Amino acid sequence: MKPRLLLGLCTVVAMLALPAVAQADPFVGPPVCATAGTALFGSHGSLVVWGDAYVPKGKTLDVRGSLWIKPGACLDAFTLGTVHVGRSIFVDRGAILALGCTPSSIGPVPPCGTTTTNDTVGYNIIADHALTMYLDGNWIGRNVVSIGGGPGLYGDYTNFPIKDNTIGGNLIVRGWKGAWAGAIRNDVGGNLRWSRNMSVANPDSNEVQTNTIGGDLFCFHNSPAAQVNAADGGLPNVVGGDRFGQCAGL
Repeated sequence: MKPRLLLGLCTVVAMLALPAVAQADPFVGPPVCATAGTALFGSHGSLVVWGDAYVPKGKTLDVRGSLWIKPGACLDAFTLGTVHVGRSIFVDRGAILALGCTPSSIGPVPPCGTTTTNDTVGYNIIADHALTMYLDGNWIGRNVVSIGGGPGLYGDYTNFPIKDNTIGGNLIVRGWKGAWAGAIRNDVGGNLRWSRNMSVANPDSNEVQTNTIGGDLFCFHNSPAAQVNAADGGLPNVVGGDRFGQCAGL
């Protein structure tokens, strides 16, 4: 493990790979990062993560500026810790961001039990060909934008859940390819755009359901087509504007 280096207001976290497979915190829950990595908490101006890191239970990570997760790195905040980012989070190619936890997070036994965490991002979450993101129960002041990414249609079985978030601006997910992706029970102040997301591993992928959307809902060229899965408890979306494409009836 390399020491943390303080560079002005920017903290860089660099880790060597460890042999053990991590679990969140690492408490009982699905593995997120490939290794246990470094426990990450405390106050930072801005923060750059290279390698694997996690936010421990009961600890707070407070980033006053922006947070960068560099190519292939992983931040596991799918824990009972707390994360506050004053500006934006940027997730680079092949990287993983797991942020927030609710009783409805992936299971079968949610790692947070009956607790909903209180993670916040002041501005945006921007993902450029990220491997995946787990966004559960967060408050995001502006936009969530994910372009490309995923393990590919025949890669590892990887999910991309966006659930129970409050998003002040737009939610845009385009071109992700993996096992399952969905937007469920989010409160979106702007538009929700879900396009060109593909899966061959799970016919229930591209669930866009039970969201409250202030603007328009756009769904184009997804495979399988964007859907409401009533068997999974899904309900039609409440949309303040218009509905287009595959989501015209959702």
